[in-house]
Amino acid sequence: MKKRVLPLLWALIFVLAAYGSDIAAIHAFADKISDLESEKEEIEKKKKEAADEKKKEEQALNSANEKASELSGDMESVESEIEEVDEELVATIAAVEIVKDEISAKEAEIEVTTREYEEAKATEEAQYEAMKLRIKYLYEKGDFTYMQMLMEAKSFSDLINKVEYVEKLYEYDRRLLLEYQEAKETTLELKLQLEEEKDELDADMAELEEEENYLNELLDAKKAEYDSYQAQYDNAVKEAEKFKASVQKKNEEIRKLEAEASAKQSEIDAEKKAEEERKAAEERERLASSGSSSMSSSGASSSAPESSSKSYSAATNFNSGSKGQDIANYALQFVGNPYVPGGTSLVSGCDCSGFVMRVYKDFGYTLPRTSTSMRSVGSEVSYENARAGDIVCYAGHVAIYLGGGQIVHASTQKTGIKTGSIFYKEFITIRRVV
Repeated sequence: MKKRVLPLLWALIFVLAAYGSDIAAIHAFADKISDLESEKEEIEKKKKEAADEKKKEEQALNSANEKASELSGDMESVESEIEEVDEELVATIAAVEIVKDEISAKEAEIEVTTREYEEAKATEEAQYEAMKLRIKYLYEKGDFTYMQMLMEAKSFSDLINKVEYVEKLYEYDRRLLLEYQEAKETTLELKLQLEEEKDELDADMAELEEEENYLNELLDAKKAEYDSYQAQYDNAVKEAEKFKASVQKKNEEIRKLEAEASAKQSEIDAEKKAEEERKAAEERERLASSGSSSMSSSGASSSAPESSSKSYSAATNFNSGSKGQDIANYALQFVGNPYVPGGTSLVSGCDCSGFVMRVYKDFGYTLPRTSTSMRSVGSEVSYENARAGDIVCYAGHVAIYLGGGQIVHASTQKTGIKTGSIFYKEFITIRRVV
């Protein structure tokens, strides 16, 4: 009896030692994978923050570009107004010069007419004085020139002729005086008309000068307005350039974070693959060790794979008419089963992506192995349109939607496969495969 117990005891010690080292190794791998996933989640968080900041910068860039475009339109409008005012000012200045020339010409005419008027007036006055002097000499001072002419007439006809001569002389003097008076009056009328025309030109000049001043002031105001728009436009362009540079910087930052996240995921995948390979090697070694240490006389048999006393329905037994609902109902069977990093067994243990991948595989769908890769499967749907069976992707995690804001997922080593709220943390996308 003692001979049989001793080998069994040694075998038991060997198995416990082997399992103890396995458990320690499992915990070490799990901790490392958990740390890597935490680091990746932190990178994803930074990436999201950078994306949010980039979105704000893009909005600011669009706003600055819109403002610059609006100011450019205002500048074009004011520039067009400046051209119109400038054209009107040029026309007004030309009109001023024309009126100035007309006034100068009118002043020259007035000067000539005034001179002619003075000459006519002087001639008329001289003629008038000559007539008065002639009459005075005839009647007041005894100048008997005309009387002598009459007295010396040789006959009546000669007398008549001499009287007619005197009358003609008088008529000549009178007519000449009237002509001078008429010439003086005509010149005076022309002078007054020219002066009136000059007054009108002076009034036109005053109005044109006032209009010129107004247009100069308006032109200055429009130029100041244009300069103001130009300054605002330059500032808007500078702002746009600043935001554009910021967006480019954020793009570079996001690209770096994406590269870091991809590298971290590669590390995670490598660790999981190493864990799976280690598990497989240990399983082979355990089975070999177990087989070599068993004794035929004791009737001991080799260890069988881990099984569960809980019964599960096959995926083919779910047929509600909705493939997504069938997937959700099938997944719910495994609530309470363990979380195992790198695992894909719905019974003995799996991680988040292994859980989703295996559930879908049992329904005939092939999904990628990692949670990051699952973000691109199927088509994206909004939360409002989400339905049972959709895949909910988080940063470094993935779950199956049950409907009503609930999910089922392989959560952590502490909680295993469980249900919970879709909003337990912010999700990135919801994907529909079926």
